[in-house]
Formats: sequence, structure tokens, C-alpha cells
Amino acid sequence: MPLTISAQKGLIDQESFFDKKIASKDVSGYYLIKKGEFAYNKSYSNGYPWGTIKRLDRYDMGVLSTLYIVFVPTKVNSNFLTKYYDTTYWYRELSMNASEGARNHGLLNISPSDFFNTKLTISQTHEEQKK
Repeated sequence: MPLTISAQKGLIDQESFFDKKIASKDVSGYYLIKKGEFAYNKSYSNGYPWGTIKRLDRYDMGVLSTLYIVFVPTKVNSNFLTKYYDTTYWYRELSMNASEGARNHGLLNISPSDFFNTKLTISQTHEEQKK
């Protein structure tokens, strides 16, 4: 099932969101994302100047365009990370890793390697992350 990332609705199937499928018929080059994994939409959205990061909660799996960055969190509580990415705390670090003049057709110009080099300000213990 082809998915898209909505800042308001999270990861949602394209047909529900756009009222049609916009994915290519051949999705073999797309990313497979499974429930509990995260995806970053680098596209500007009203109220989300640095894009949005959402966890797949609604479906067991789906496919996403390679325009998105897909990742599985390690060494961090997934629920904490979901709440963290609903804040603006991660914007500053992302802005330092994005290229100058960083927009191309509304997409932030940040490579996956630069995205994964951003530093998150989080508690080290899972117990504190739960709190």
C-alpha cells in the first residue's frame, strides 16, 4: 500500500489522503516501511517549516517514495521519539545540517547521511524517556 506523510494525520495511505493513488504502478524502488518505523518528510508544510517526522502506527506496513527518509530507532524509546518529533527541539540541529539555500521545489535539501548525523537532545535512560 503506497503511503504519504501528513503533518496532521501522520503516515496515511495515499488513496485516503489524496482521494487517489499517486504512486507509480511499479513500487519496487520504494522503501518498505513497517509498523513502528519512522519516516521523515522533508517537504515544508504549514506550521512545519522543517518538514515532519512520523511513526507508522496505522498499518502493519506500506511503501514510501525515496523522497522520504525511513529509519528504525535504536537505543531510544519509540514513544518518546514520537513525542520528541512532535516538538520543535529537533529543528535547530536539522537547520545546522541542511544546505544553505536549502529548498528545492519545497523540499529541504538534506542528505540521509546529514539527517542521521543530527544530534538529539534526549535522556540517556529508557526510564526517564518513559516519564
